[in-house]
Amino acid sequence: MRRQHRMLYGAVGALTLLLGLQALLADRARLASDPGWRPTLERLCGALRCSLPPWREPAALTVLARDVRPDDARPGQLVATATFRNDARWAQVWPRLRLTLSDIDGRAVGSRVFTAEEYLDAAPGRPTLAAGDSAEARLRLLEPDARAVSFAFDFL
Repeated sequence: MRRQHRMLYGAVGALTLLLGLQALLADRARLASDPGWRPTLERLCGALRCSLPPWREPAALTVLARDVRPDDARPGQLVATATFRNDARWAQVWPRLRLTLSDIDGRAVGSRVFTAEEYLDAAPGRPTLAAGDSAEARLRLLEPDARAVSFAFDFL
């Protein structure tokens, strides 16, 4: 009789562990966005060959240099460049980049969101930007009216 109880308790314990594992895997997309859970899920999915959504942390993208200049080869156009680095702990998807031009009072006079294909002039060579890696965005723009005196880059 004792042996049957031990086997029953062992089966209940094993099924409880499997249920917990199934719950983790079923909710992995949401849990993978939590920095506390992500390392555990990466190890688990590495062993079980499942996939995780890429990390998204736009605030961890740091602008290292930025510039907007007239395009000498094309009158009436500007070239906007920004070099940025991924300071997140993990690789993350290529961000969308918002360029906003503002007037002297800080009011936006123009804004547009660009995809990675647009600011890299081609599809990225890899789906994510590795932690610590840098990239350069280059945008060609029509020169705005004279009210635009400043610009800002934001990552989305």
